[in-house]
Amino acid sequence: MTLRKDKITTNRSMIKRTFLKEGITRSSDLALQNTRDLIEIIKWNHKNGFKLFRMTSDLIPWASEFSLSSMPDYRKISILLNGAGNLAAKYGQRITSHPGPFNVLVSPNERVVNNTIRDLSIHGEIFDLMGLSRTPYNKINIHCNGVYGDKQSAMDRFCKNFERLPESVQTRLTVENDDKASMYSVKDLMYIHERIGIPIVFDYHHHKFCTGDMTEQEALELAMSTWGDIKPVVHYSESRTLEDETAKPQAHSDYIYSKINTYGHDLDIVVEAKAKELTVLNYLSNFSKHKRA
Repeated sequence: MTLRKDKITTNRSMIKRTFLKEGITRSSDLALQNTRDLIEIIKWNHKNGFKLFRMTSDLIPWASEFSLSSMPDYRKISILLNGAGNLAAKYGQRITSHPGPFNVLVSPNERVVNNTIRDLSIHGEIFDLMGLSRTPYNKINIHCNGVYGDKQSAMDRFCKNFERLPESVQTRLTVENDDKASMYSVKDLMYIHERIGIPIVFDYHHHKFCTGDMTEQEALELAMSTWGDIKPVVHYSESRTLEDETAKPQAHSDYIYSKINTYGHDLDIVVEAKAKELTVLNYLSNFSKHKRA
């Protein structure tokens, strides 16, 4: 058995009470352990043929509460992050991230927007420390995450607040379609793309619930058209109702049961399933002719 303390993970964290007690020193120690294991994960990806990796947003616990450079282990962490980025480049691995749903650039609440800018800026800073390209090849992907009674005004706020982001984020930011009919389809998001030029990440599963009166292929190809010369990234998952009839239809299944239809296009595919890398390995064993996602 692998003991928990020996587990390879980049998600070591702590509750708020512990952070208030032990502060940045504990955050720094956990971040150092997480960063060391990031390198091990990149090595594992290479060994197993994975060329695309969504990196955790929790690499540095409570990072929003301090400047990264103030961590006691900042120099060691910076060296390891740079090494991780170099290793990913050597192995041809595309590194991306997907910050959480509390990142809301469309919010009319200034405090929420400021917190969003702070969190996204941390992602950009970490990607810079890794030496990742300032392009959507190394995407930082978010949803709009709200309509607030007026979708048009909300998208205008997204575009306005985008201008407040640092270059490290602006150059990497992408936006994804949603899984509720009242939210944002690929067709809706074209307004944002046309205003500020950021690419659209097509999510197959979400499209089933928010089509914008487009077929899957039409929406996929419209999203693809926003990527220019960079290979598009898409998200793929299936409904948990395939495994549990009582589950919410939007919930993700543990595994993937159908071959992914790329409609003949060359895509990088993020598989969003509960069993994570085991899902991809299982998928490849069932659909061996499909390129590794």
